[in-house]
Amino acid sequence: MTELHSAGHRRGVVAAPHAAAAEVGRAILGEGGNALEAMVAMAASIAAVYPHMNHIGGDGFWLVREPNKRVRAIMAAGPAGSLATPTLYRQHETIPSRGPLAALTVPGAVGGWMLALEAAKAHGGTLPLDVLLGHAIRQAGEGTPMARSLANLTAAVAGELTLVPGFAQTFLVDGKPPAAGHVLRQGTLAATLEQLAHAGLADFYRGDVAREVAADLDRVGSPVTRADLERTTATLADPLSVAIEAGTLYNTPPPTQGLASLMMLALFNRLGVKEEESFEHVHGLIEAAKRRGHCPRSSRIVGSKPTPW
Repeated sequence: MTELHSAGHRRGVVAAPHAAAAEVGRAILGEGGNALEAMVAMAASIAAVYPHMNHIGGDGFWLVREPNKRVRAIMAAGPAGSLATPTLYRQHETIPSRGPLAALTVPGAVGGWMLALEAAKAHGGTLPLDVLLGHAIRQAGEGTPMARSLANLTAAVAGELTLVPGFAQTFLVDGKPPAAGHVLRQGTLAATLEQLAHAGLADFYRGDVAREVAADLDRVGSPVTRADLERTTATLADPLSVAIEAGTLYNTPPPTQGLASLMMLALFNRLGVKEEESFEHVHGLIEAAKRRGHCPRSSRIVGSKPTPW
């Protein structure tokens, strides 16, 4: 969740699952960027330094707290491709977890960046795209040490993904998974981000990047088309919320698991557990997870609806 301040505000805190991405956010704040500008820069950085956790080929969901204390949600989940019909998948018992038929939704993440930067400008943001994406471009092009979790995951899935176009060239060394600390370079990602910095983020959906992405997807047999990319936009919504003893909790509406998480936390709050990491703490979380399918009447989850900035 990000909290907006006026442009030029140099006091703030950023958090990311990788230290290099957090450093990018700190640098953007230091250059006068606001919270949303820092978040976009960190999102791009995560794709370069922690690509197994989030990438520009995925989706994005944001919670933004404005200076007037209103909380809004950015919903950047891409829709299913227009060719993803029941007939296409009828021969499969389940949707495949790997391969072209698994790539059945439009990447929504960059659309979320676009909407976030519209909000950033509305609150005084002035940093240009080449500054916001510049750190990630360097990280992807020059390379960063591979995180242990990425190295472990690469080793675990290499057998499944070796023949996926681009995987071996990017993540393997001489056909084998590298060890943690190996300098990972993503030249294609760097070039893509450079193009977006030059042409604008909309190029991902309606420009040269969209054309190349659509051509690649068509070549491997994905049900996502260029027209699907062109139609994709992120949306704004009021978030779900629930009041507990400590305050009000927020999360994003469907298609995320925000509702389930709020139900679990509200149920856990009713248990009154005081000692962290105790048996009661762990047992309470387990029971809350088991019972989240039955929302108690006393836990009022406030719904969401689309909303303009």
